[in-house]
Parts: sequence; C-alpha cells; structure tokens
Amino acid sequence: MQIAMIGAGYVGLVTGACFSEFGANVTCVDKDFDKILV
Repeated sequence: MQIAMIGAGYVGLVTGACFSEFGANVTCVDKDFDKILV
C-alpha cells in the first residue's frame, strides 16, 4: 500500500510512522522544507 501524507506536522508524522510500521510505503509532503529535513 502507498500512502501520501500532506502535512508533516505532529499528526502527519505520527500517522505516517504508524502506517509505516504496518508495512505501508509512506511519503510525507509539507510546504515547510525544514520539516522534511528531520
């Protein structure tokens, strides 16, 4: 399964990490470049 998370704030990152733990391929996107560098 492939999932795109729009917004890499607290909710987006935690949700993406949870989906990733279940084997999904997760891509996070955010307009703030500094959040993506984490």
